[in-house]
Amino acid sequence: MAGERELLSTEIVNRGIENSGPYAGSLNFSVRVRRGLPDFLNSVNLKYVKLGYSYLLSPVFYFLTAPVLMVIFSAQIGKLFIWQDFCSKCDPIDALFIVGLLGLIIYIYLYLSPRSTYLVDFACYRPPNELKISKDEFIELAKKSGKFNGAAIEFQRRALKNSGIGDETYMPRIVFQPGHKITLKDGREEAAMVMFGAVDDLLAATKIRPKDIKILIVNCGILNTTPSLSSMVINHYKLRHDIQNFNLGGMGCAAGIIAIDLAKDLLNAYPGCYALVVSTEAVSYTWYSGNDMDMLLPNCFFRLGAAAMLLSSCRLDRWRSKYELKQLVRTHKGMDNRSFKSIHLTEDAERKQGLSVSKDLVEVGGHALKANITTLGPLVLPVSEQVHFFTNLLFKKKNRPYIPNYKLAFEHVCILATSKKVLDEIQKNLELTEEYMEASKKTLERFGNTSSSSVWYELAYLETNTRIKRGDRIWQLAFGSGFKCNSVVWKALGNVGKPKRSPWIQDSN
Repeated sequence: MAGERELLSTEIVNRGIENSGPYAGSLNFSVRVRRGLPDFLNSVNLKYVKLGYSYLLSPVFYFLTAPVLMVIFSAQIGKLFIWQDFCSKCDPIDALFIVGLLGLIIYIYLYLSPRSTYLVDFACYRPPNELKISKDEFIELAKKSGKFNGAAIEFQRRALKNSGIGDETYMPRIVFQPGHKITLKDGREEAAMVMFGAVDDLLAATKIRPKDIKILIVNCGILNTTPSLSSMVINHYKLRHDIQNFNLGGMGCAAGIIAIDLAKDLLNAYPGCYALVVSTEAVSYTWYSGNDMDMLLPNCFFRLGAAAMLLSSCRLDRWRSKYELKQLVRTHKGMDNRSFKSIHLTEDAERKQGLSVSKDLVEVGGHALKANITTLGPLVLPVSEQVHFFTNLLFKKKNRPYIPNYKLAFEHVCILATSKKVLDEIQKNLELTEEYMEASKKTLERFGNTSSSSVWYELAYLETNTRIKRGDRIWQLAFGSGFKCNSVVWKALGNVGKPKRSPWIQDSN
């Protein structure tokens, strides 16, 4: 029971002055009990600590074993043979065996060792000004659409008021059209607008020719068409016929980092080429036009947006790239039923489709986040922090366990801009300062929740304000249906100046 109480948070609500009854004229208060994030800094699951160290040590194997083996074999050859009369004293079969073995070691060291993945550049789409929408306009258009009853309108009004979203986000007006049912054509047109807008900006910034792109990955959670969205990109830009093409669907807001992970693996398999990653969500297809309260929240938070990223594993591209990928950790809690059902696409009693958000979402999200950062810790924390942690763990001190300071691992943090409540909870649990949270909160206010592309709008905010310096480490954190929590860490390869085009620059459209 004590563990359960730790997951609950209380709030005293002032309900005003009683108008009637025996307590007329008195103030009326009530206590609201809510589920909150678990206090994941107070406990550590060793399973995830071990997983983190396994990630840390696996690439070290390639860099340590190959040189050691080469030294051993070279020493043995030096003892047995003199180079000048190597051929005369050595049996040809033995010589071939030794040369072949050395060649294999060199091959493992140079080609099978993990390659660095570079983020050459990225671009975020800013929709046209005519699609801007304020919170008041949202409610007025929702009323005029005739699709919601009074309770649903009031619920959305309260959700928007406490959302942290500002009055300059972007929405497709087609969702408010009275009597209109969203069609596949609406979804395709929205996807084309945001995807092509982001890719156009990226190609203009990098001067890369479309035919130089050999890997394409597009992720979009709800809208899945035939042909796929990735095929739409191929057709629009006339990409090469042998392109490695992938379309990720149904993976929620965390899919953007999954796409980066897939691109990293493919760049290792196809070295020396470019990978284009496009992350978006079709807001018109996530729109719910019914009155089920559990399905109305996505209406209030999701907004138009898309991001395009160009990656390379070619060492020659390092000089022109902005960032190098350092670590990527993915956590999936789908084996737990509550996590699996926390966000799912469903239909209400009137067969209207929408995303249902469980009341357990914050709690299950907290457990996924706890597992993810515990695994990430050994990969990013300074040695001093890890020594303190293990000293405390080995001696099993009875007082509160030593919790590493994650702020020492990163200069900047980009947390998926879901809602003000979620950002506040994460800030409190990770003890992050307002400076660390600024990019996430500003993105939520200006652009709303753009799903998987949100963390890129946040990085664009940091670049526009010239916050990124050489050697800075940037932590992007995203979570989504499944339930998934994913982290990626980038290292700045140089001082990043203010970009010429950015969604944060007013005249960039």
